[in-house]
Amino acid sequence: MPSCKLPITALVALAFVLSACQRDDENATPNNQTAPDQGQQTTEPDQGEADQGTPPDMKPAGVELGPRDPLAEDQVYTVAHGCYHLAARAPGASRSTFAAANEGGDAFAFGAIEQDDAARFVLKPSDLATYLLYDSDAHYMLVEEETFVRKDKLESDLTTLDDAFLPGAQWRLEISPDDPGSFLAFNLRTQKYLGVDQVVASPQDAALLDLVPTEGCAEYPELTLDAMGEVTQNTFDDGDVWGIVDTHSHIMSNFGFGGAGIFHGSPYHALGVEHALPDCEMFHGKDGRQDLFGYGFDKGSELDPNDLLVSLVTGRTPEANHNTDGYPTFTDWPNAPFSSTHQTQYYRWIQRAYMGGLRLVVQHATTNQIICELLEGSGAQPTRYGCNEMVAVDRIIDETRKMERYIDAQHGGPGKGWFRVVESPAQAREVIKQGKLAVVLGIETSNIFDCFLVPGEGESRCTEADVTAALDEYYEKGVRVIFPVHKYDNAFSAGDGSREIIELGNFAMTGHFSNFTDDCPDLPSVFDKGDVSFGNLNMPRMDYLGPPPNDVSGFGMDPIKTLVGYADLFMGAPLQGDYCQNAGLTDLGEFLIEELMARGMVIEIDHLPRRSYERAFEMLVESDYPAVGTHGNNNNGKLYELGGVSKTGFHTCADPETPNTRVGRLTRRIDQITEKGAYPAEGFGFDLNGFAGYIKPRFGEKSTCPQPQANPVEYPFNSYDGAITFTEPRLGERSVDYNTEGFVHLGMLPELIEDVRRDGATDAELEPLFRSAEGYIRMWERAERRSAELANE
Repeated sequence: MPSCKLPITALVALAFVLSACQRDDENATPNNQTAPDQGQQTTEPDQGEADQGTPPDMKPAGVELGPRDPLAEDQVYTVAHGCYHLAARAPGASRSTFAAANEGGDAFAFGAIEQDDAARFVLKPSDLATYLLYDSDAHYMLVEEETFVRKDKLESDLTTLDDAFLPGAQWRLEISPDDPGSFLAFNLRTQKYLGVDQVVASPQDAALLDLVPTEGCAEYPELTLDAMGEVTQNTFDDGDVWGIVDTHSHIMSNFGFGGAGIFHGSPYHALGVEHALPDCEMFHGKDGRQDLFGYGFDKGSELDPNDLLVSLVTGRTPEANHNTDGYPTFTDWPNAPFSSTHQTQYYRWIQRAYMGGLRLVVQHATTNQIICELLEGSGAQPTRYGCNEMVAVDRIIDETRKMERYIDAQHGGPGKGWFRVVESPAQAREVIKQGKLAVVLGIETSNIFDCFLVPGEGESRCTEADVTAALDEYYEKGVRVIFPVHKYDNAFSAGDGSREIIELGNFAMTGHFSNFTDDCPDLPSVFDKGDVSFGNLNMPRMDYLGPPPNDVSGFGMDPIKTLVGYADLFMGAPLQGDYCQNAGLTDLGEFLIEELMARGMVIEIDHLPRRSYERAFEMLVESDYPAVGTHGNNNNGKLYELGGVSKTGFHTCADPETPNTRVGRLTRRIDQITEKGAYPAEGFGFDLNGFAGYIKPRFGEKSTCPQPQANPVEYPFNSYDGAITFTEPRLGERSVDYNTEGFVHLGMLPELIEDVRRDGATDAELEPLFRSAEGYIRMWERAERRSAELANE
């Protein structure tokens, strides 16, 4: 049956009209209800008595808003982004006053009785049902010393380097239990409620709030999407889910490395883009000269070792490194192809990629204890919390969940957002069919579960019981994808065999010499191959688990002093040839693989060095269990025979003599997959925020293409499915030229697809890419199915 009640906004507007001319007895109440004048708290003494029979010019200050329908439960969410006057009255009172700025402009007070005098607030969600009150002059309403102040800037956990800091500007809306037609506002910092004069401890004493719709609010700072249209394509005609998988992502790298600015910029912040992507000078120093890791990593083989040594000693690069400004000017970053230590996956950029076809992301928590300790211990970078890798992993998992809440809040409430963390392939299917982005939680770090090769003083090496307990804990947290090892040796396996600076890092992590040999299994490898950079540091050992010959326990406190004593080991010539790690999986490493299969979890194997990879693959074959190679190794196609998946990419440069060659890598992979009888799909593994190489531009001075290029991306263009129109991307005040800047952030995914289409790639050739989410889910389903079957064998 249709309701005869007016919407609350209409009642509020009607009440204002009536209050201007109403002169009836103030004791009269709607529907013959008793007036709530017993024991009421008001802004005027004895307001209830003074209101009876008082001449109009003597009546108490305030406006009568009239009767209120009970608020719907979801209205604490649906007011998001609305423009309102904020009206408050004491409990039991019938009259309200509006929040307005004081004469000095540095505070707010509830005293205005005319709408024209009232402040206009946009309600910017900072979490579910939690808002920043941002007025039309771009000032916030916040609490200091229990009163309402007005400021144009907010401090945050990042600017204060206080992980628990709250600015006093976040207000959680609740529906009043005593007057369900009004809101209460709870301040997160003070843990008190908004009152008519100041914050109060008890909800019974809190002001009853009405949000009165208005116009003329300021626009809250945010980045644009530069895309128009609605996501509609969710499945293929055969029922398979539609969309691209990014098999390897690091959305939250800013919460690794001690959580400060070693990696700068967050994919979201409760206070908005100004706090998510601010100027990085606080961490990277003037001209970016304290960004030592970024300097060393981005220079790569071009870096003079003497410059790196001087930089570590002085804490500054020898020259200007990068412009530090972030929002809204972004002079030098984000810049994925050329700047590795700045955020490339802000949530609006992820959303733009999702609009371009991204439907599944594997979000790996990652960090690096040695990088963190090197920069913190040398004084080059601060941290917010310790460098322990599992501390960062826990924080990243929590923040991914919070980001889901944040995006929900922007879209009107729980479950309303497009970013959904999933814990099973069935959930992933359902989310994608709903037209949303499925996000899978994973871990990629060296000291996973604190299972160090060399435990700290007073600690013991992990046992099988420790591993079982840790897997149970992180499975409960929603983690479904695991790398057994990353860069450094741990209790499960030798490290991945990466060379150069990782050789030094492994020495600092373990106190062991490098352990490379030229007697290697004949297996393809992503990392464990080639020359050994520091020949003097390589002393192969027979007992991988033996005690370390070097004491590097002081590295975390004073890394430079600790390493100086071993300087001669770092000066030798490289060893040339095809070297690999001399050690493989330990017994505990094999136990980990078995336990991952027992839980139906996804096993990442590309960071296993060759000997570990060989044994792990034997175990997988014995169990007929799939795995994934998201750094691109498919073991000559054998991975596909197991039902596993790898990742692909496009050639950066076009061949002007032979159009449509940029999809050649994808085409060859699909041919190989089809030959093995597997599902013909392959996705990306961008590894963004993971210190990997990204797609450079085809045009301009930064292009590395050997031949002149043609057919640049032009705007506007339509998405692969035709549902979305993309316009020239912007970063605040900066226009981005994909043609001359390349894949600067994840939001350039639509440009990447359009670029290969302009080279001649057909829809049919690209279809396996848009089936890659289906391919990943099928692998995951097979893992769960085989896990159940193995349990019954």
